[in-house]
Amino acid sequence: MIRILIFILIVLGLGLGFAWLADRPGELSLIWQGQLIEMSLMRAASLLISLIAAVLIAVWLIRTIWLSPHTVTRYFRARKRDRGYQALSTGLIAAGAGDANLARKMTARTRGLISADQEPLIHLLEAQTALIEGKYDDARRKFELMADDPETRELGLRGLYLEAKRLGAHEAARQYAERAAEKAPHLPWAALATLDSQSQAGQWDDALRLLDQSRAAHVVERKEADRKKAVLLTARAMTRLDGDVKAARDDALAALKLDEHLVPAALTAAKALFREDNLRKGASILEKNWKHEPHPDVARLYVRARGGDTAVDRLKRARKLEALKPNNAVAMAAVAEAALEARELLLARTKAEAAARLDPTESIFLLLADIEEADTGDEGRIRHWMAQALRSPRDPAWTADGVTSPTWLPVSPVSGRLDAFEWKAPPHTLSATVDHEQSNADAAIRSLPPVAVEPHAHEPAPAARRGEAPVILEAEREEASPEPQPIKVTERKPSEPIADKAPVKKTEKEEVTNGERIPDPFFGRPPDDPGVRDPAAGERAPEKTGFRLF
Repeated sequence: MIRILIFILIVLGLGLGFAWLADRPGELSLIWQGQLIEMSLMRAASLLISLIAAVLIAVWLIRTIWLSPHTVTRYFRARKRDRGYQALSTGLIAAGAGDANLARKMTARTRGLISADQEPLIHLLEAQTALIEGKYDDARRKFELMADDPETRELGLRGLYLEAKRLGAHEAARQYAERAAEKAPHLPWAALATLDSQSQAGQWDDALRLLDQSRAAHVVERKEADRKKAVLLTARAMTRLDGDVKAARDDALAALKLDEHLVPAALTAAKALFREDNLRKGASILEKNWKHEPHPDVARLYVRARGGDTAVDRLKRARKLEALKPNNAVAMAAVAEAALEARELLLARTKAEAAARLDPTESIFLLLADIEEADTGDEGRIRHWMAQALRSPRDPAWTADGVTSPTWLPVSPVSGRLDAFEWKAPPHTLSATVDHEQSNADAAIRSLPPVAVEPHAHEPAPAARRGEAPVILEAEREEASPEPQPIKVTERKPSEPIADKAPVKKTEKEEVTNGERIPDPFFGRPPDDPGVRDPAAGERAPEKTGFRLF
């Protein structure tokens, strides 16, 4: 386009020049070798321009003839190079598709058409072909040659890095990634791999410095960079918490500015503030994080923020958390735990059952078992809640790469990836998945067995507590199962009066009140269950009204 404009401008200039000369006619006289040459000015200008054009054409012809051998050679060379690039392109496509035969064929053809010194991609094609064929040693040698060449250094280092990762040589992979990140910090794979390795080694300062460089080079997006920086600052704050509380507090607060919903950062900041006796600010941080999403660790730290609080004070703080996030299973469970410690068993049971209806998890039913043990001590009811816990889904936990951890970790112990842990429920086993369909909190509460009354208020029967059969003494067996006596029937005459009933003979354990006979206590007599037979008499014991002993 620019050339066309220049040509048009030249033509316009010539036209304007000839027009200007036509408006100003004149004569040109030239004396050359004693001869007088006269002509018009317009003719003289035309002759001059024609002479210049002829000279230019002659120069072009001479130059073309002179350079014709080189032109012919360059033509055939360009044609050969084009054929070589076509073979190289076909070979790379074949290597990417996994066609080893075609890739090897194109590699040989490319070698014959293009020199490897002129085109470094030939080394890449050879390395990819060796990888497809399983010749890993040859591939590594090609990648090393590429790493020594400044033009293909990054490509060779990436190939060596991937090979080291495949072989499990993590230290070698780390060195290749650091070398690539040092030479080219704009490479995402090198920056992220180096960042993960430095984080895995606990080099938080170096990792933060590299993350800032990667962000400046636009390798990592701003949102992702802020999240990773918050994780790194939280990890450094956790390591500084025991030695330098102030530095740990500053790092945790800086992490919260980058990601205000990061639970480990909130917990670390609150712990540092509590150690500095700044209870109000630490509690405010926990409350803000709690409002976004309730977390059991936040509730546990908030309730026990002050070391000298009583159980009643901790219950008040737990109820404050529940007021901030009502109708939440985690909040209700926190209140239930605090109420259990404060011996408010009715409140603990109510909140735990409500939490079970909202989210029937394993910990809720275990908490109900603890409440049952503190309230009634009934083994049957305790076992009922324990069975429900076994059939219920597991509670959320810090999970990364299929591994759960009781506490949050900045790096996955499996893959070494930064910010890999998430708060989620672990995967269910097959039995837990099947039982989860059958578990229902309302059904579990309705099917709770009644409280078994103890035989004596002060002395429980040890055999009954262990679920064993009661031991009956010989004297008790004889008293409970007397020998059957024949019944003598006499006929009464109508004129004879009815004899008065024999007076009731009271024993030491019986008395008569208002004409009603109060039965003896259960102790010293056989069980009143009609299904229990007397082993001596071989018949059922007489049925009485009383309590059953299972």
